[in-house]
Amino acid sequence: MPAFEHASRATKGARNYQEDNALFWSGFDVTKNACLSDATDGAAAVAVLADGMGGHTGGALASRMACERFIQAFLAATGSNRERLVAALSAANRAIAETVEADPMLSGMGSTLVGVTFAADGIEWVSVGDSPLMLYRRGEVAMLNEDHSLAPELDRLAATGAISEQDAKRDPRRHMLRSAVTGDDIELIDVSRRPLKVEPGDYIILASDGLQTLEAAEIARIVTAYGDDGADAVAAALIRAVEALKDPHQDNATVVAVRLLPHPARETIPAETASEGD
Repeated sequence: MPAFEHASRATKGARNYQEDNALFWSGFDVTKNACLSDATDGAAAVAVLADGMGGHTGGALASRMACERFIQAFLAATGSNRERLVAALSAANRAIAETVEADPMLSGMGSTLVGVTFAADGIEWVSVGDSPLMLYRRGEVAMLNEDHSLAPELDRLAATGAISEQDAKRDPRRHMLRSAVTGDDIELIDVSRRPLKVEPGDYIILASDGLQTLEAAEIARIVTAYGDDGADAVAAALIRAVEALKDPHQDNATVVAVRLLPHPARETIPAETASEGD
C-alpha cells in the first residue's frame, strides 16, 4: 500500500472570517487504534476540501459539515472508490439539507466540495463548484477537475471574440457558481473516469478558489522550489505567496498538498484535521 504525506495551510485573506475547511483521513482510526484500510477498498488516504458560502456562520458551518459528513459516509459506503466518492458527496448534500430544514435561518448556505482518494492504482476524485484540484508533475501544473463557476463560460466568450479578454477577467459574475452543495439537487458534478496514476515527485493539490490569485505558472514555480522539502513546505509557501500579494479583495485561501512518499512508511500516521475557522 502506498504511503502519502500531506499538509494544509490557510489564510483568511482580506476577510475577517474563514469559510474554508479541509480534512485528511489516513487509514487510521485514532479512537480504535486500528488500521481501517481494508474498509476503503484499498484507499490509503482520503482528502476533502470545501469552500463555504452563506455568510460568516452559514458558510463556515456548511463547509465543516460537508467535510465531516463526506469522510464519514465514504468510510461507511460500499463499492468501488469511485462509487463511494459519489455516495459521500450525496451524504454531504443531505446533511446540509437536513440542517437547513431544522433551522430555516440557515437557508442559502452551501459549499463547494472536492474529495480525493489515494490508492495503489492512483487517485480518483469527485468535485462540485470551483475549488481546484491540481496535479504538479515535472515542473508543470495541470487542472484535474472541472470549474463550475462562470469563469470558463466567460473565457469561452472571450476566445470567440464576443467579449474582450480583459472584460472576461473583470466581469463581476466570474466567480458565480453554476453548481454547489446546497441541499438541493446538484446540477453539475465532476467525477474522475478512471484512477490517475501518481508518480514519484508528483504533488496533488486541493485548494479553495482563493489560491487562484496566483497564476498557474507561479504555483508550479513554488512547488518546484519547495517540493523536495515536503508537503508542509509546499503548502506553507503557497499561502505565503498569496498573502504577499496583499490583494485588497483576497478571498479565504486553503491548500492541502499531498505527495507520494518514495517508500512506504513503517507506521500509519493518525488522521489529522486541516482546517482553520472561527
